[in-house]
Amino acid sequence: MGRHRKQSPATIKRSSVIALTGLVPAGLVAVAASDGGSANQSASSVLQHVSGDDQDDQGPRPEVAAEPEAATEFVAHAMAKQVPSAPPVVKTVALPDGRQPAALPPGPLGVPGVAVAAYQNAERTLAAENPVCGIPWYLLAGIGRVESTHAFGGKADTDGNPLTPVYGPVLDGSLSGNHVIRDSDGGALDGLSGYDRAIGPMQFLPETWKHYAADGNGDGIADPQNLFDAALTAGKYLCDGGLNMRDLTQQTRAILRYNNSMAYVANVMAWAGSYASGIAPKPGDLPRI
Repeated sequence: MGRHRKQSPATIKRSSVIALTGLVPAGLVAVAASDGGSANQSASSVLQHVSGDDQDDQGPRPEVAAEPEAATEFVAHAMAKQVPSAPPVVKTVALPDGRQPAALPPGPLGVPGVAVAAYQNAERTLAAENPVCGIPWYLLAGIGRVESTHAFGGKADTDGNPLTPVYGPVLDGSLSGNHVIRDSDGGALDGLSGYDRAIGPMQFLPETWKHYAADGNGDGIADPQNLFDAALTAGKYLCDGGLNMRDLTQQTRAILRYNNSMAYVANVMAWAGSYASGIAPKPGDLPRI
């Protein structure tokens, strides 16, 4: 199975790996420095990715803002259902029109409350299932911000289902820079035949989704459009292979699975660091992808 690569609309081109110099986001460096390392050490650890050297940084994670009480209660309610022991059914659930967006208080820097709930639920689930990974909710939020702006700015109902399905462009080669990816799901997940397209708020290709699909809300279904399912599946994808998200080099390697571009990595890390600290990223921290 190839890497998970998603192409954005024509206004954005995903490039191949580019030089990292100057792309380490300042917000992330500040967060890393709070873990007991210097900014230079943080930058160096990312640069070592080029040579393939890994570290095993087990230092403390940065302090983050407390979880919104309403979001915590929402997660408890959403997870009250018994999680099935059997593998989840992989499908996209057809939902009626006219659903209302979830009314939850926003998280840091305005992250929609329902998205915060989904990311934090994924963090808790993976902390129990894969403690070696140590993935924080704000890293998933960084992915969600870059991929779909948290489902179009939180336009999702109380169950985490987008009011309008989230799709990427058709991967038929018609857009400059896009890969050509032939249909892998018979249109079951992306609604297309002939070619694939990325699906859901975390923008998975159908083949990748089928491999990692997780049920984040305990309803027995792994729906790529659902924020809870998508966040947990993204966490599984990033953690695969025993990677440790506490180590900046391994975190970089994981994010490159989404898009093989160091500019993409810089954007994700910048937003993740900002959600952790509550300080908005600077324009220089967000290089063009």
